[in-house]
Amino acid sequence: MLKQFLKCTALAAVLAAAPLAARAADTPAMGGNITVTFKDDIATLDPAIGYDWQNWSMINGLFSRLVDYKAGTTELGPSLADSYEVSADGKSYTFKLHPGVKFTNGREVTAADVKYSIERAVNPKTQGPGAGFFHSIVGADKMTAGTSQTMDGIVVVDDHTVRFDLVQPDATFLNVLALNFASVVPKEAVDAANGDFGKKPVGSGAFILKDWTVGQHLVFARNPDYFVKGRPYIDGFTVEVGQEPLVALLRLQKGEVDIAGDGIPPAKYLEMKNSPDFAGMIVDRDQLETSYVTLNTQVKPLDNPKVRQALNMAINKERIVRIINGRATPANQVLPPLMPGYDKDYKGYPYDVAKAKALLAEAGLPDGFSTEIYTSNTDPQPRITAAIQQDLAAIGVKAEIKALANPNVIAAGGTQGQAAMAWSGGLGWIADFPDPSDFYGPILACGSAVQGGWNWSWYCNKDMEPRAAAADAMPVPAKAAERAEVWKQIFTEIQTKDAPWIPVFNERRVVAKSKRMGGPDEVYIDPTRVIDYDGISVKQ
Repeated sequence: MLKQFLKCTALAAVLAAAPLAARAADTPAMGGNITVTFKDDIATLDPAIGYDWQNWSMINGLFSRLVDYKAGTTELGPSLADSYEVSADGKSYTFKLHPGVKFTNGREVTAADVKYSIERAVNPKTQGPGAGFFHSIVGADKMTAGTSQTMDGIVVVDDHTVRFDLVQPDATFLNVLALNFASVVPKEAVDAANGDFGKKPVGSGAFILKDWTVGQHLVFARNPDYFVKGRPYIDGFTVEVGQEPLVALLRLQKGEVDIAGDGIPPAKYLEMKNSPDFAGMIVDRDQLETSYVTLNTQVKPLDNPKVRQALNMAINKERIVRIINGRATPANQVLPPLMPGYDKDYKGYPYDVAKAKALLAEAGLPDGFSTEIYTSNTDPQPRITAAIQQDLAAIGVKAEIKALANPNVIAAGGTQGQAAMAWSGGLGWIADFPDPSDFYGPILACGSAVQGGWNWSWYCNKDMEPRAAAADAMPVPAKAAERAEVWKQIFTEIQTKDAPWIPVFNERRVVAKSKRMGGPDEVYIDPTRVIDYDGISVKQ
């Protein structure tokens, strides 16, 4: 049957009937530039490689994908594809591309570019963390194994038509095609960059990178040829790096900064929340997020499940939540509470120092052991890690803290054997799309336990893989409830038996913005983009 993207909705019809004055008041202003600050520099703007909350939004604004989420929602809509057709067995998707879309180098986007881009994301030579998302496409397994340089399941029908053949139905396939990893890039620009495409990106998105002075700033400008009419609202934005969060907030208060990208440090949060001077400057949103400690299952003594279970029992999560002014709830499992498949009856590991010590003794470590724990060096992450260090010391585990810039933490976690433990805070897992499979494939599946991947526990349970694949094949919404139940069993069993993580808390996303920021429905925090740069406007 044909799945035609609807270009108007009931809401649009209501707006069309509204008085012109009311509609004009609701229309975001065009023009203006904004300034965003971060403490750490950006690691890369390559969509096949970049995978942290800091660069995710910028990459999203530079590139386009076949489908995308409507601003501020988790509802999929058209982007590079005007329409798509799904075969009766759910194993074939055919997309018709929007004609005339151009890369910023002036060349038209074609179906061959779609094929090349996704194959590049899957190819192990790219060393990107997104390959596992495309596992359903025929030939993905051969490419990840290094036995093929192309994927038979991506077929260029003609310049404006591309077909994907899947090994099985995949309930999340459209969501996968909306990920940054599925962004379409021109091969000639990748080749010309000679391994530095992440610094010299060429896409077809809302913005163009005009300048990147490492350690200082990145400057983005509106793409004059962007194919989505009326977007973006702003003329451009500058990302300043090397900015301490407290300094950024002071500058924001003076009107020199528009978004303090690192959020609000706990030391400043209550002051801002209670001060009339900051009224309207805090955006606070729930999110599908879990912050956790990864336990590298491939290094001793963390290769012993009893040791990992003991570490889970050693952490006082209530105390850690207080460090961040209660802007989170203690976590007892991998999935966040709002995610389908969350096990409401599962209590997780209790905070029990005596039982943790007993488990270490059973594992042959009555005196504990020494290890390392990596963490971001941006407040409050070092203080949270110090609290974790104290809790571990209470059971005899001496953990040396390695506080590094975010890109270095990511590199350590994604390098096999380097990071025995890593506190994900500041890099906690935020759902790419609202489905429980997103908390398995990229961070716990065997396919993501690779160099450059995000499975920092290096956990691989081969018995779990077919169960996860079967869950993905269940159609939604027809079997949504059954599918959620299967995922619930998978995650509960993983944490109960193998404990590759210490889930610590589920954090709300809190961002500080200037009073001149506009935009519909406060989409500065977007459920799929983190910061929605092409949805931001400036009050004139």
